[in-house]
Order: sequence, then C-alpha cells, then structure tokens
Amino acid sequence: MSKKPVRVRFAPSPTGPLHMGGVRTALYNYLFAKKHGGTFIIRIEDTDQARYVEGAQDYILDALSWCGIMPSEGPGIGGDCGPYVQSERKDIYRSYAKNIVESGKAYYAFDTAEELTLMREQAKEMGMPNWQYNGVSRESMKNSISLPSEEVQRLLKSGTPYVIRMKMPRNTDVRFEDEIRGWVVVNTNNLDDKVLYKSDGMPTYHLANIVDDHLMQISHVIRGEEWLPSAPLHILLYEAFGWERPKFAHLPLILKPDGNGKLSKRDGDRLGFPVFPTNWTTESGAVFEGYRERGYFPVAFTNMLAFLGWNPGTTQEIFSLEELVRAFTLDRVSKAGAKFDPDKTKWFQQHYLRAEKNDVLAKSLAEFLDHKYDPSLLSEVCQLMKERATFIQDIWTEGSFLLERPTEFDEKTTRKKWKADAAEITQGWANALAEINTFSAETIESRFKQYLEDNGLGMGSVLPLFRLVLTGKGMGPSMFDIAAFLGKEETIARINSGIEKLSNINTEA
Repeated sequence: MSKKPVRVRFAPSPTGPLHMGGVRTALYNYLFAKKHGGTFIIRIEDTDQARYVEGAQDYILDALSWCGIMPSEGPGIGGDCGPYVQSERKDIYRSYAKNIVESGKAYYAFDTAEELTLMREQAKEMGMPNWQYNGVSRESMKNSISLPSEEVQRLLKSGTPYVIRMKMPRNTDVRFEDEIRGWVVVNTNNLDDKVLYKSDGMPTYHLANIVDDHLMQISHVIRGEEWLPSAPLHILLYEAFGWERPKFAHLPLILKPDGNGKLSKRDGDRLGFPVFPTNWTTESGAVFEGYRERGYFPVAFTNMLAFLGWNPGTTQEIFSLEELVRAFTLDRVSKAGAKFDPDKTKWFQQHYLRAEKNDVLAKSLAEFLDHKYDPSLLSEVCQLMKERATFIQDIWTEGSFLLERPTEFDEKTTRKKWKADAAEITQGWANALAEINTFSAETIESRFKQYLEDNGLGMGSVLPLFRLVLTGKGMGPSMFDIAAFLGKEETIARINSGIEKLSNINTEA
C-alpha cells in the first residue's frame, strides 16, 4: 500500500482578525507540510454567514503573507481542489447531506426556533439546565424519526423549513488516536445530535469540514485544542460516509502570561502587547495594533510562535523558517497549554535586529525617517545603536543625537555630575581632543586615558560629562566610537555648546 501524500489545510473563519493562535496553527501546518514534501492549503470556512466580517478574508491572507507561510493552494492562489471558499461550494454539500439521511445516519428535523426555545425552558424548569437534542429527546421532537413517513414527505413537499441532524448512536465509544494526545475515547451518550445542514441551505462547519477534507484529500488535520470535542462527531461522519479519515493532531492552547486561561484580545489590550499579526481596523474605526506595525520582524514573530507549544529537544532557540521546517515534528508538540511571554517575544526581536546587516537596517530606518538621511550614514548609526535597540524605531529614538545635536540633557545625570568643576574638566578634555591628528576611536580612547592620568582624574568624573555634552544622555554606546563618528570638529563644537547650556542650567537652578 503506497503512503498517502501529505496534504494539510488551515481553515479559518472570516469572522474577524486572525489571532496569533490561528497563525500558530497555520505555521505548524506549513512546517509539517514542508517537512514531508507535502502541500499546505488554506480554505476559508464561511458557512456561518451571520458572523461574516467584511475584509477578514483579505486580512487572513495578508497576515500569512507577511509571516512568510503562504499556502500553495487556496483562494487567489489556485489549485485542483477549488473553490477554496466554502460559500462558493454551497451546491456540493446538499447531495452529501441527503446521502447521509438516506443511509440512516442522519435525519430531517422540522422543529422551529420557538419550539426549541420552549423545550429548553421547560427542561430548565424540570431541573435539566443542559438539555440536548439527542437519542432520548429526539423521540419527542418533530423530526423524521418521530413522525410517520407520510407526514415527513408532506412537510418536505410543502417546503417546510428543516435542518439535517446527525443521528448519534447511543452508548457507543468513539476511539481515535491523536498524533499529540494519544488515544482519545468519548462515549456518545455525552454527545448531542448536531445540526449538519441548516435551513438556509448552508452546511454547518461539521459537514462542510468533513466533505471538504475528503474531497481535498487532506491527510492530517492539525488544528487547535478547541476542536477536540468535535472530533468524535467528525470520526462518526467519516464512518457514515465510508471514507478513510485523516490523522488528527490537536494543538495546545496559548495561555495568558500568568498561565490562567486562554490568551485573548482583551489580554493584549490590558497588558500592552499585540495579539494580532498585523493591524486590524474595526468597522467603527478602532485600530488594534499588530506585530508588523509594532516593528517586529516576521522571522522573529514566527520563531516565537513556533516555541508556543513545541520545542526541538535541544537548547537551540533561534531558528530561521527553513531550520524550523527541518526540525519540526508533531511528537515534540506539547499536550499542555503554552504560556505566552511578551518579554521573550521582544528577546527574539532583539536577536534578529542585532544579527541583521547594517545596510538592511539602514534601509528600514530611512523609510521610518521619510528618507531624511542618506542610508550609508544611517548604516553607521545602526552599527552603533542596534545593540541597544529592540525595534528599528528604537535606533532613532535612542540614537538621534548622532545626527542631530541634543537640545535637552538627562536631568538625573546633570543633577548628579554637573558640579562646580564640571565646565573646567570638560573644557580641558576638549582642549586635549583638539591635539589629536588622527581622530579614531582608538586614538580618542588613548588620549582620554592620558588626560585622566595627567590630571589625576577618575573615569567617573569625566566620562559621564563627556557623554552628557555630546549626546544629552546618561547612557549609551562607547563614547570613543560616538566621537569618532561625529568627527573632531563636531565633537569639540558640541562640547563647547554643551558647557555653555549646562552652565546656564546650573546657574538657573
């Protein structure tokens, strides 16, 4: 028997923006497909038209594109198993729904919404708050099992609205082996007769999902843990149709930073970090910031996501997408929920920023600054500042003094260091700098040490003053590198200007 080709799908619903948990599901599907030389498909599951959100489908595709995990089949991409949007496949499902009724595995239900509501209310009054439409209650409802066949035919011919429900067998153990969780066993007495086909002519998620996975030849269903309760129904649907079922793998939840509960959009709002890959604008105009707009590199975002529920079994943490493909296996995915750590996310971003080539960073920085400065000059700025930055914009926020003279001076450093003799010490250092012919970081450092020795001064009494007049800050990169970048003329000019301004501040104080 030949091995079935690997075909996986990511099947989001366009009911809003793509949460980072959804991106992780897409990422794991992508990695698994690439690892096994298979096919990664995206399918838009929009059977719930009442919750459809305009622009959500385009958002999903744009987000995946930014992450670098684009599928090889899907809407706007093509493929042999299209269409890849379920609302465009509406006519496909009708025959499968009728087929499963004819096989005796499902049935027509003519109950109105009002009748179902009344039944639930009566059940509550009788002390049954969790009433279900199941093998027991169906006998007292209006359906093709409880009604005479003549009445069923009359209702169908008269166009009476109906749904098609799964005829869940009683007291039967449904068993399947999950690729992550091992054997799962659920008794059907705990399951209700789920609606498979709605009165509006649209299938529910359950029917459409199974039919599409079969027709698209899906070999592995890799999806979130929230779909695990639906798995027994899906297993029974495969059996009802007589189809070979795919292998299932249910991914762990992404948890809040404190580990208490599933990560939600509200947690991001409350704690100040994005939960969406890219910006999402609501119909009311509210904007939820994404990782792209916050300044994260796609590779940093995907590297972080990969570790939310998976580990390579080694101490390595930095992986390119290609390295993740080689390392990824489902048996290294955890059953337990993965706690999201915003600080660790920044750590990944910092690594990739610091490892990036200066000229590449400079191009991004030039765009951030509306091309105000030459990229070659910005490349030197990136070299000096990237070790202290997390995002591209931080390079400018922390290092603008390299290209623009400071207009303000760090208050704490000024108060602590700018004493009565500060102007004299700093001026003396400026005079020493004027004597240097080759103005390099090495010669500046050498002359600095000599100046300290000649005047019996400690580094702490001169270096903070030097930094303050040149940069306006109390901390930063090597002052010798900064001075070399600025050049002899600008360095001395800044010292003289800084002495004057700081002396005035001191006098006013």
